[in-house]
Amino acid sequence: MDAKIRHSRLGCLQILLVILPIGILFFLWQWSNIYDDGPFPRPLQQHPRNKSDRVANETQTLRNPEASPASAMKDPGLSSKEWDRIQRVLHWGGPDRQVSAVEKSTSPEHSTFVINNFNGTYYVGNELLATIVAKDFTGVPKHYGGDFFQAKVFSNELKANVFGEVMDHQNGTYTARFILPWEGTMSVAVRLIHSSEAVLVLKKHRNTDSDRVYFHGYFVGKTTQGTHVVQRVECNIKWDGVVLSTQRNCCCEYHDIRTGLTWQCHKPSILPCDALLDHSIGGTRDRSTAFENLLLNSKYMNRWIKGDEHLIRVLASKATIGVRESCRPGLPTPIPAGFYLNDVWTSFVCAAHHFTESATAQCLKDKSIYIMGDSTVRQWFEFLVKTIPTLKRMNLHSVYLVGPLMAVDVQNNINLHYRSHGLPRRCGRTPMASFHYMSNEIDDMVGGPNTVIVFSMGPHFINFPLTYYAYRVSLVRRAVVALLKRAPQTKVIIKTANTGYKNIYDSHWYGMQLDQILREAFHDVGVYILDVWQMTSCHYDKGQEDIHHAPVVIKNEIDILLSFMCPQ
Repeated sequence: MDAKIRHSRLGCLQILLVILPIGILFFLWQWSNIYDDGPFPRPLQQHPRNKSDRVANETQTLRNPEASPASAMKDPGLSSKEWDRIQRVLHWGGPDRQVSAVEKSTSPEHSTFVINNFNGTYYVGNELLATIVAKDFTGVPKHYGGDFFQAKVFSNELKANVFGEVMDHQNGTYTARFILPWEGTMSVAVRLIHSSEAVLVLKKHRNTDSDRVYFHGYFVGKTTQGTHVVQRVECNIKWDGVVLSTQRNCCCEYHDIRTGLTWQCHKPSILPCDALLDHSIGGTRDRSTAFENLLLNSKYMNRWIKGDEHLIRVLASKATIGVRESCRPGLPTPIPAGFYLNDVWTSFVCAAHHFTESATAQCLKDKSIYIMGDSTVRQWFEFLVKTIPTLKRMNLHSVYLVGPLMAVDVQNNINLHYRSHGLPRRCGRTPMASFHYMSNEIDDMVGGPNTVIVFSMGPHFINFPLTYYAYRVSLVRRAVVALLKRAPQTKVIIKTANTGYKNIYDSHWYGMQLDQILREAFHDVGVYILDVWQMTSCHYDKGQEDIHHAPVVIKNEIDILLSFMCPQ
């Protein structure tokens, strides 16, 4: 009898040992489902303890391509109302029929402009209008819009310039509007950046040819025989409209959990996916037709057009030009946003000041400044390091173009940082661990009254679908909104796009469209928007047509930045 009882108890214990682990696993599975889909928020990912952990988190290999969130593939990350508004802002007219001959496109030699109702004498603060008439290469006026003109009023003697707003009437004529902000004589200049036909080419290649700029990934490791090997393959973003390969299981995928973004590379023939070590620009592909190349030829684009050569005489007046209120977040950007006189920018956004070397150091004192983005904002980091003698750059043994960079002023307790916005990034060979998504960086910041965040995002995104850029912007906006909620005294300053290159890979028509998305997404968030589009568009230094501008332009940009940080 005792033997039967012992045998029965032993059987029950064996059953219990089988059932108990199953029950525990079921409980954990249910708990995981609650975290994934239920009412509890997913915990924020903390900083990894070391660099290798950080790489694993930032570039986590996925074996299942379907695991990426669908929202990260095509959803711009904005509400449908916001996206509809942005699409209306981005709308760009163009030809109402197919154009197959360059002679029928807009000609910079034949297009003209005339000053409306010219009267010889004007006063400071007056408005000036000019009519632009687009004509083809036979001298026939165009009957549709879509040309990309830029206009300014200038004085070479006074080193003075002001940006003009160009309005497209969609019938081949345009109105350029100027405010005359300084006393003296000046002239009007109008430039055809791209014909409407060339803009159609730019649109086409952005929408269908996103891999015309491609990247390389470097896989490093050893073969089974112990031989050291480096394999270079093509890489790119994973997004609707960007095709790395049409074959299944072609690629290694590196998915960032926090952003939902995926970077992908062709699978190397020898090494595993987790051997990806470095990144670089790969190159460009020119898939343009001969006709498209003609439309984008330097003879037909970025040319000053002929027009009214009247000298405009402007007399002093008692008119108050622009806004003189203290700089604060949320202020709108008027057109014009300011003007140059003797190479000094006067802002119409707010009461900006001009800072000496000592005043710059005093403004930055006791602050931690985090600059993130592309090389145009890295110029601000470089300028500040050169301006303040006590601000010394630390050697972090990083790739300079990408960062991270850091400069410290012990005397004034200044910490200045720069880091790239993450992939995609055109650069030389750089460790993958150096690329952090900007929204993740902002999410991990404490913020506060002594923290300043400055960022830009533009040139490295111009070849990709607008939905991808909008999604990236929405991630940063979400991070900024959360930061300002937990630390409302943090100052967040957005640098807008520079004007610059004009080719099919880098045209600043692309940059202008991205800039409009960025402004629309942040217009009501409570940040500072520092407009450099107008500053770089109208300055005479633009003869080089380089996206990286001269120190005189950077100095004026820094003065506005400091005015935002230290309003008077």
